[in-house]
Amino acid sequence: MNTQLSRRCFIKASSAFAGISVLPSGLWSASPNSKLQIAQVGVWNRGRGNLEALLRLPNTEMVGLCDVDSRFLANASELAPGAKTFTDYREMFHKLDSDIDAVLVATPDHMHSPVSMAAMERGKHVYCEKPLAHNVVENRRLREVSEEKGLVTQLGIQVSSSIGQRMTVEYIRSGLIGKVSEVHVWSNKKWGRDESRIPLGENPVPETLDWNLWLGVADERRFLNAYYHPGQWRKLLDFGTGTLGDMGVHIFDTPYRALKLTDPVSAKATCREPNNFAHPVSNRVEYVFDSTQYTTKRLKWTWYDGDYAPPEIPGFELPENYTMPNQGCVYIGEKGNLMMPHMSGPRTFPQELIRSVPKPQLDPINHHGEWVDACLGNGKTRSPFTYGGPLTETLQLGVLASKYPEKTLKWNAKAIKITNLAKANQYVDREYRVF
Repeated sequence: MNTQLSRRCFIKASSAFAGISVLPSGLWSASPNSKLQIAQVGVWNRGRGNLEALLRLPNTEMVGLCDVDSRFLANASELAPGAKTFTDYREMFHKLDSDIDAVLVATPDHMHSPVSMAAMERGKHVYCEKPLAHNVVENRRLREVSEEKGLVTQLGIQVSSSIGQRMTVEYIRSGLIGKVSEVHVWSNKKWGRDESRIPLGENPVPETLDWNLWLGVADERRFLNAYYHPGQWRKLLDFGTGTLGDMGVHIFDTPYRALKLTDPVSAKATCREPNNFAHPVSNRVEYVFDSTQYTTKRLKWTWYDGDYAPPEIPGFELPENYTMPNQGCVYIGEKGNLMMPHMSGPRTFPQELIRSVPKPQLDPINHHGEWVDACLGNGKTRSPFTYGGPLTETLQLGVLASKYPEKTLKWNAKAIKITNLAKANQYVDREYRVF
């Protein structure tokens, strides 16, 4: 039996359970009490953080919880005892369909798109953890479907709602440092593996884990302790997107948003040669973007992770009392430079530059609350898939470039095609296993 199928066929197969209206759920909300009725897929690590954030809101009700590990599911059920529990998200969507208004997805990266698409095909609003999907085509299709169906979506880049991030956007767009010619973005995390092959051997699958469902659309393979589940999957090609694809979403977001960027023209990675199973521990990726109203004629954007971070940036020097943060970004502008450490606020060099203008007055935003309110008809989200899709596509072009070190990949975003290296296009999409 052929266990592989295309992404499009998988979407059709996953939708077969639906059988009822695919109108956005906000048009026929199941909620009888003005609360958003939410089902969540993936309840550990970031999933637990998301669940706790939803439960703190007064206008939510958790109706379903799903996880492939019964330990994690039991822990989550203690927080939301009224929610029904499931191991397979497809069964949950089928059995609770009329009770679900919206779905939060917090699985490993390789299942973000299959689960989110299955929810949207049923007309459910979706909040998806970062990165939005596992490859370029999945990102594009999620954005298109969300727009076609008029669904409320939010990418899980909660830092984008923080005052420090939003303040930086205001400063850049006000012209505080002039037009920007370079952006340098980095994280010192090392979410990759540089050994030559996967370790030999096999371990028993834990009794609490449904290994087939954890693999989902990825190919079958033997189980290894502390290699896939929980957490280590981020380092592996078939499941995660490495440091760039994961942390990069948070740290790319502010400059990408502030400069109103769209699609890169090209990307080139500097890293070790591919080992065909894991992301490199250390990467430097150089992007080129066409100009916007906030940039010079061509914008040079460089990402650094692992041992390349934090970087030494030519022409950029910090005062003696400053050190480069382990994660952050630097904008090189015509009038000065701006640095924003991750999870912090902006600083300009010269330092008096930021003191020369009024400080933006911004109100706090609850990233999850904004999504819930929008699902209930109040306001819009800051990071819908319309925005998060192109952002994550940009990141994953850089992830793809790491398969061809030192080769500049020229990108045609409209055609979803690398124009100067045909064999690289095999990685813009993937085949799904039937499970």
